Amino acid sequence: MPELPEVETIARHLAPVLIGQTIARVDVLWPRAVDRPDPDTFCAALTGARVTDVSRRGKFIQMALSTGQTVLTHLRMSGKFAVYRDGPGDDAPARGDKHARLRWQLGDGAWVVYIDPRKFGRFYLVDDPREITGDLGPEPLSADFTPEWLAAHLAQRRGEIKPLLLNQRFIAGLGNIYANEALWQAGIHPQRVAGTLSATEAERLHAAIVAALRAGLENGGTSLEDRQYVYPDGGTGQHQDCLGVYDRAGEQCPRCGYAVERIVQGQRSTYFCPVCQVLAKVQWNNDQVE
Repeated sequence: MPELPEVETIARHLAPVLIGQTIARVDVLWPRAVDRPDPDTFCAALTGARVTDVSRRGKFIQMALSTGQTVLTHLRMSGKFAVYRDGPGDDAPARGDKHARLRWQLGDGAWVVYIDPRKFGRFYLVDDPREITGDLGPEPLSADFTPEWLAAHLAQRRGEIKPLLLNQRFIAGLGNIYANEALWQAGIHPQRVAGTLSATEAERLHAAIVAALRAGLENGGTSLEDRQYVYPDGGTGQHQDCLGVYDRAGEQCPRCGYAVERIVQGQRSTYFCPVCQVLAKVQWNNDQVE
């Protein structure tokens, strides 16, 4: 599933294609791709509207319209956008791809096509994007996400740190790849109880989260072998060549040379170095609990 660096990269690629353009036509090719409102209302509302901005919140791409409404989309497991400029006609935007679920044509003739083999992605047309994103946690690359905030919000948590980092209500946009990488960079075992982290460890984890996400952004995101994450022009990210532990079970840890291990937490694969990320026996500090 695309995470913050991937979604942000896609939004940046879509922005010059969409901003300032009028949506001339909308086709919903699989009705369940539109969560709200119904597909007919969705098409009618978008047709004739102009795209005024493209941004990201958490793992959602947000497209602001001249009507005052906003289209949000969550790519889920396999969703991606493709942009076609190779001529008109109903077959052009979906040529060679049977998994096109939704498409629209812009005023300049370009087609923007949403492709989703696994059909998990969804579109939302709302008056206020907070209807969808209002429960999300802070953006980890924003000024609101500080070491002090992280330490304070870890202190009351009795669950394992890795699943907590994947909770979008806790931190928005962070997912499995970058949570694995951040914990490895910070030297924190993924099964560590979140509330047992010291202020120093929370500060180290904060720095690692920010560094992992920024590196992912700088490298255009992570495109794994399944190629489910690609740019709208078909290009791929390069961050897969820079990962320390994610998807590297059995390989040598880049830091100590010991073999990377894999476990499962919350039905998600977790990768870590048992030497660099020792599961310390840290007792719960009751002074932390108010």
